[in-house]
Amino acid sequence: MQTVVNKPENFASYVYHDRAFDCATAKILPGEYFYTGEDMMIVTVLGSCVSACLRDRVSGVGGMNHFMLPDGGGEADSPVSASMRYGTYAMEVLINDVLKAGARRENLECKVFGGGAVLRGMNAMNVGERNAAFVRSFLSAEKIRVVAEDLNDIWPRKVHFFPRTGKVLVKKIKEAGADLTSREREYASRLQAKPVGGEIDLF
Repeated sequence: MQTVVNKPENFASYVYHDRAFDCATAKILPGEYFYTGEDMMIVTVLGSCVSACLRDRVSGVGGMNHFMLPDGGGEADSPVSASMRYGTYAMEVLINDVLKAGARRENLECKVFGGGAVLRGMNAMNVGERNAAFVRSFLSAEKIRVVAEDLNDIWPRKVHFFPRTGKVLVKKIKEAGADLTSREREYASRLQAKPVGGEIDLF
């Protein structure tokens, strides 16, 4: 299995062997991401958060992130708002690490998931809708082709991504556990208190 030297703070911390799929698997939580050139699976559970499943369609190098835009209030529509910078940082970290691992920018394609309306009452504008709109807008601006998406709606999702082949399995979770909601609320609270990571230049 690929070993990442100097692992970033928000890199997936939970890697295991999934018996059902009989493969090495990285589980990512809110705020984390994972990339690999190996034949393995990346899995996450999304409520209002969004995940971008990014890969080089030729080499199979790819990865997934899991992020949320914090409540930006009235500044949410500004392209330079602090809220937008969280999503931009999450996307740029993933893109840069995938490129450093051997992907070529012209071969990148993406599948995007999440943005469910599961955290009602957190702010006036639905968090999930803003997350979904952001990821679409970001990928369009970066000219990265979106080949599949399952965004918005009211259901949380469990996403299994196989970067080597590009296959994604999505399961709608009709009864979200309290742990998912509390985990996302805790993540949102951390975003309000913690500054955005350092500046990153895209390749």
